[in-house]
Amino acid sequence: MKAIADTGFLVAFLNRRDRYHAWAVELAGQVTEPLLTCEAVLAETAFHLRDAALVLALVDEGLVTPALNAAEHLSRLMELAKRYADRQPDLADLCLIRLSELHPKHPLITTDVADFRIYRRGRREVIPLIYPPAAK
Repeated sequence: MKAIADTGFLVAFLNRRDRYHAWAVELAGQVTEPLLTCEAVLAETAFHLRDAALVLALVDEGLVTPALNAAEHLSRLMELAKRYADRQPDLADLCLIRLSELHPKHPLITTDVADFRIYRRGRREVIPLIYPPAAK
């Protein structure tokens, strides 16, 4: 499976007490190549779990790979920040929108359905999502 990983998915995968843990583990079992993500997502995940080593192990073991250099996409990230200012997106969300623009065949694995149903890649294109049934 080719996809982009958001913080909620990674936290659920690594935290046995997370309500989406079983879903995330099942989904991770379908991964055949590293999921794309960004450093902001990795930082958020480490913050939520309070365990940077655990998050870095996901990269080392090949479940995820950082695939966006924010400095190279700064102008587009700034455009997205202005466009969605009313939603107060964090840097991770902006980077994930940009990753989705760069990799349009990759769905985004997230538990943050409310925001990602609003965000668009390009101007109008819906970002395809994979999310747990309870997150609707």
